[in-house]
Amino acid sequence: MATDGAIRAVLGDLARRRGRGASFCPSEAARALAEDWRPLMPEVRRIAGAMQAEGALRATQGGAPVDPVAAKGPIRLSLA
Repeated sequence: MATDGAIRAVLGDLARRRGRGASFCPSEAARALAEDWRPLMPEVRRIAGAMQAEGALRATQGGAPVDPVAAKGPIRLSLA
């Protein structure tokens, strides 16, 4: 299982590589961390939520801000 630090690093890297105004799916981070990536999704969303609270990331669904942990269905992440 990936560590919180590894998840945080991948999320930050993906956001920086996309740049302002572009977003990515949290599954991209999970896929970068493990071949069997689906079990990582709750942890990826949890860390994304922490990073959102810190002002580093923004989570949206249908263009509207959401809590990445509570949101049901696909979300997008981007630089805050």
